[in-house]
Amino acid sequence: MQILTVTELTLLIKREVEDSFSDVWVEGEISNLKIPSSGHIYLTLKDQASQLKAVIFRSLGRNLKFQPKDGQQVLCRGHLTVYEPRGEYQLVIDYLEPKGIGALQLAFEQLKGRLQAEGLFDEARKRPLPILPQRIGIITSPTGAVLQDMLKILDRRFPNLSILISPVPVQGEGAAAEIVRAIKDLNGRGGLDILILARGGGSLEDLWSFNEESVARAIAGSRIPVISAVGHETDYTIADFVADLRAPTPSAAAELVVRPKQELVGQIQSLKDRIRRTIRVYLEGQRSRCRETQRALPLPRKRLETFLLRLDELGGRSGQALVRLLREKGRALRDRYHGLLNLRPEARLKYLTAGLNSLHGQLVQQMDRGIEVRRTNLAKLIGHMDSLSPLAVLARGYCIARRLPALEIIREAKQVVEGERLNLRLHRGELICQVHEVRDRET
Repeated sequence: MQILTVTELTLLIKREVEDSFSDVWVEGEISNLKIPSSGHIYLTLKDQASQLKAVIFRSLGRNLKFQPKDGQQVLCRGHLTVYEPRGEYQLVIDYLEPKGIGALQLAFEQLKGRLQAEGLFDEARKRPLPILPQRIGIITSPTGAVLQDMLKILDRRFPNLSILISPVPVQGEGAAAEIVRAIKDLNGRGGLDILILARGGGSLEDLWSFNEESVARAIAGSRIPVISAVGHETDYTIADFVADLRAPTPSAAAELVVRPKQELVGQIQSLKDRIRRTIRVYLEGQRSRCRETQRALPLPRKRLETFLLRLDELGGRSGQALVRLLREKGRALRDRYHGLLNLRPEARLKYLTAGLNSLHGQLVQQMDRGIEVRRTNLAKLIGHMDSLSPLAVLARGYCIARRLPALEIIREAKQVVEGERLNLRLHRGELICQVHEVRDRET
């Protein structure tokens, strides 16, 4: 009997499983969806009775058209593999689509809902188109009939318009990136008044480049107003919702972007005629008002004579008033002169000097008395301090005995023993002595 190790058995199972289930289709409900920083998508497929672990590697996950979610019913194609370290089998998914609705349609609805929640479809952020654009940028395929139809319509409606064409692929891999690049390049050029994003009709797959999030955000970020003219009238793309204006077809976009030149010329002529009539009516009204004003005004000579008489009268009255004013000012000036004489600096200075000398004498007297009192008090304090000073006691024949070397003061004879050395502090000088005998009078 052959005995297998765990590894050997796992390898046998792995080989058998992977050979037998190299290409399988599985239907189930997504649960336990996890997307770690590695970018791989881990999930569990389940039905009413069983569950199966599955993984979508990052290379495939990046290209999914829709966002998997828990609870979503999906149809998967892939192969089974055994993860040897744990002895677990799982389904490696190579293709994934939602059941009951196409992946592209679901991706369209998911992106539409997300961008709408961000406010990219709000009417408030959409800009009005210029009335008469001078330069128009067109982003479309250079080989399709769409471009030729638009150019014919623009030339018919308004010849000699400046048109800048940015050729891009409008379907297939890399088309969305080229459309984004074209939008950014035309914004960077400057001088353009409007952009038209155009493509003919097709299936949802054919129009998918205009449903990419990158294209939607490039349109939203454009400084130049954008018209989306993608597909037929019944076709709707994400670009239509984000753009400043949706045209049902590219030809309709060419008609919407500029009005016929003759129509504009006629409108301008009509406005010129209205302006002329308005100015004529206004000038006629002003002339009528001038005539009425002239009739109401008196002759200038009579008005001038009246003003001259009034001027003479005011001149006489002003001369008399000036004389009275000068007299009053003269009296006020004399009064102030006499007042200033009483306040002249010499008299004021003499008065202040006398007061200062008196204050100085009083201050000197008070200082002398204060000094004498303080001198007497100081002498008393000095005498009192001398009576309490240890030096005065020493001067009367006493001394201070201190034990060497600590200089501890000795108050009683029993504090020392024979042979100890003492320091005796006298009134003047010190003695170093040695004790030969200790006598205690109390004993």
